[in-house]
Amino acid sequence: MFGLFNQKNAAELSYYGLHALQHRGQESAGIVTADGTSLYAYKGEGLVRNIFSQQEIDKLKGNHAIGHVRYGKKDTGGMLNVQPFMFKSTNEEFALCSNGNIVNAKEIQTYLEREGSIFQTSSDGELLAHLLKRERGDMMSRLKETMNYLEGSFGFLLLTADALYVATDKSGMRPLSLGVLADGGIVVASETCAFDVVGATFMRDLTPGEVVRIDSSGILSEKFATRTSRNMCSMEYVYFARPDSNVEDVNVHEARKRSGRVLAEEAPAPTADLVIGVPDSGLSAAIGYAEGAGLPFEIGMVKNRYIGRTFIEPSQALREQGVKMKLSVVSKVVKDKSVVVVDDSIVRGTTSKNLVTMLKNAGAREVHVRVAAPEIKFPCFYGVDYSNYEELISANLSNDEIREKIGADSLGFMSVTGLTRGIGRPADIGNHCGQCTACFDGDYPTHLYSNLEILEKKR
Repeated sequence: MFGLFNQKNAAELSYYGLHALQHRGQESAGIVTADGTSLYAYKGEGLVRNIFSQQEIDKLKGNHAIGHVRYGKKDTGGMLNVQPFMFKSTNEEFALCSNGNIVNAKEIQTYLEREGSIFQTSSDGELLAHLLKRERGDMMSRLKETMNYLEGSFGFLLLTADALYVATDKSGMRPLSLGVLADGGIVVASETCAFDVVGATFMRDLTPGEVVRIDSSGILSEKFATRTSRNMCSMEYVYFARPDSNVEDVNVHEARKRSGRVLAEEAPAPTADLVIGVPDSGLSAAIGYAEGAGLPFEIGMVKNRYIGRTFIEPSQALREQGVKMKLSVVSKVVKDKSVVVVDDSIVRGTTSKNLVTMLKNAGAREVHVRVAAPEIKFPCFYGVDYSNYEELISANLSNDEIREKIGADSLGFMSVTGLTRGIGRPADIGNHCGQCTACFDGDYPTHLYSNLEILEKKR
């Protein structure tokens, strides 16, 4: 998500901000602007660069904006689910977009439908608009009241004609930061890498349970919950965030590099000749592994920059095809060598099996797979696209069975304590250093409501 307030070229800067955040979602994108009186919207399916032309950008009037790139899931919903959503009633108009997942969405929607609400999308972000209309008072007080109904992992941007509102969940599970432009314009982004692209300076991260209003009078911050905790999603550091982003004051590249060094301690490969990383999110960890193991780091795989991220493609068939299209092996580097290949994580095993096959076909003598994250054994109900046990290879097979299935000569994962040590968040900010590790150890930071049914099937 990306937002701007009080900036004359808001639509154009939002385009660049969303382009910087494209790695967070490839399915669709949209921008809504405001000029103090009205809202203007344009959105579509596909990549940011393919949706917006200069002509469309010029139509988005106003000095305020919010934008969104959508993370593809199985139930995509087509154009109906493309954010930001627009809502208009007799006395107000606003747009909103969200990141994450509301775990009690089913319960809230059932209640609202019984009360007469009709939903247009399958996105749980629409819940916020329906709840807001049931509250009285100004937008700030209504938001604070509404956010208390929601449980899970989420951030919201809400734009009216003359104000921008930002809200985060009580567990602080998704990154969201404030920045400032040279002329005083305020920027909000899911990752700090977007600030660099638009020339903004980082101000601070939003805190769990915080609601912020940005308008002509300045920035107002209030808490909607008194009981909050820090549980930043570990996969932000492992996979989602760009290496040049800082997530709650921890640089992602440095966190991955430290994790690689820890991985070298926990899962050495004594017969290895060299270390390579899987582009892009495995490269930083591979550099750290090579340093920790005292082995040379080489560029053994090259990524086709015009192919997207296979993990977030919405179907298994597209994932498998995407792996073959996006990576190629530097044969002269790996031929006749015992190779350690470091990847960020293993979810379904699709990528790992293809990588091992490609390396061995290129002449690698041995392939030792090392994973800079623990085994993913539990579903994620907070917005990452693995919400059942069936698609998690580590939930169904032992490590040795996985090694055999992907064709590796050896396989090693990080421990949960190794990951928290590698990421390097302060130890005094909560369990697991204030990180959510639920997909690794089943320690969910919130109540799961009807999602417990999925969990109990395996347990």
